[in-house]
Amino acid sequence: MLRFDDLQLFVRAADLGSLSAAARGMDMSAAVASAALKRIEQQLGARLLARSTRSLRLTAEGEGFLEYARTALSNLDEGRRLLASSQDQVSGVLQLSAPSDFGRNLLLPWLDEFQREHPKLTVRLLLGDRIADLFRQPVDIALRYGEPEDSSLVALPIAPQNRRVLCAAPSYLTRHGEPRQLEQLAQHNCLLFMLGSRVHDHWSFHDGKREVGLTVSGDRFSDDADVVRLWAVAGAGIAYKSWLDVAGDVLAGRLKVLMPELLCESAPLNLLCAHRAQLSKPVNLLREMLASRCALLSSHFPGISGIDP
Repeated sequence: MLRFDDLQLFVRAADLGSLSAAARGMDMSAAVASAALKRIEQQLGARLLARSTRSLRLTAEGEGFLEYARTALSNLDEGRRLLASSQDQVSGVLQLSAPSDFGRNLLLPWLDEFQREHPKLTVRLLLGDRIADLFRQPVDIALRYGEPEDSSLVALPIAPQNRRVLCAAPSYLTRHGEPRQLEQLAQHNCLLFMLGSRVHDHWSFHDGKREVGLTVSGDRFSDDADVVRLWAVAGAGIAYKSWLDVAGDVLAGRLKVLMPELLCESAPLNLLCAHRAQLSKPVNLLREMLASRCALLSSHFPGISGIDP
C-alpha cells in the first residue's frame, strides 16, 4: 500500500527538481528520502525519477503518475478537512438509555431543547429501569442512579450528591397524618418499587447519630419508578424517591418532603458508557447540560444540595 508521506515526497521532489530539497522541506534526512522514493518505485514497479549527482528529472512513467499522485493527495486533504469540519458540528445519532421517571419528566424536555440547539442531531431514547447492557443494546450511553455494578464501565458523574427523600401528597397526609419518626412508617402505606423479582422494601436512613434501616410495607408495587411517583402524587401513600425525580412535584406543592432532617440514601446519577471513545462531542455537550440542570434542581432544596462534606 502506498504511503501518504511517500507520495508527498515524490510530488515535492518533482516540483522542486531536487530530492534533497524535498527532504529538507519535509524535515527528513537524504537517506530516508532516498529510501522512501525507492519504496514507492518498487511498489509501483516503475522508475519515477531519473537521478544523477547534480540533477533530477521525471521519467515518462513519473510524468504519467504525477497527476494521479497530486489528485490523491488533494482528495486526502479534502477528506481531512471534511472530517475536521464534521467534528466541530453536533450531528449524527445519539443513542441513550435512561430511568423511566427521570427520562419522562426531566430528560425529555431537556432533550427537546438540546435538539433545538443542535438540529442536525438525531436522538434514539430507550426508557426503563433495568440496567442497560451497553455491550449488547443499541445505545452509546446510559443514565443510571447508583454506582455501576460493572467496574469495566466508564462512569461520569452527573449529580453525585443526589439523595432519596421520603415524600407524600398533602391529600394523603390530611387523611392519615404526617409521620414524625421513622418507626411511624409502619403505620403508613408505603409505595414500593420492584426491579425484576426484588422488591425494594428495605429503606435506610441516618438520623444524625446512627444508621437506621427498616422494612416497610404497602398495597402497591411497580417495576416502573414513574408509576410509584404518580401514585404518590395521587395520594396513595408514602414514597422513597430520588430528589431529582420528585423535585418538580415538591416545588409545585404536589408532594411534601417528610422528616427533612434525615440523611437519606445516596442516589448519585451517572452517565455510563462502555468505552471512552463513545464520549463524542454530542455526548460531552449533553453531559454538561445535564450536570448544570441537575445542580440547579438540587440548589432548590438546601437539605439535599451540598449535603456531603
